Amino acid sequence: MTPMHFSFTTAFILGLMGVAFHRTHLLSALLCLEGMMLSLFIALSLWSLQMGVTNFTPAPMMLLAFSACEASAGLALLVATARTHGTDRLQNLNLLQC
Repeated sequence: MTPMHFSFTTAFILGLMGVAFHRTHLLSALLCLEGMMLSLFIALSLWSLQMGVTNFTPAPMMLLAFSACEASAGLALLVATARTHGTDRLQNLNLLQC
């Protein structure tokens, strides 16, 4: 495994561990998800450049578009949660009360 692959894999795993273990605020979970998507975008774009595959070049841009949609949906959920509950702490949210 090259150092470049190791760094992208480590960045993705650190973001995954942040989502799994540090679930106190919704904003921190959204930031960890964005870090995971950024590491996937960079790894996918460098992979397509290294392999020289011309048919696969639009894939990183499509991943970036889906990441922007995910970020906007997450921020809308954050604003809605902060307005209704007054905080973004995940311990205060209960899906059974919806």
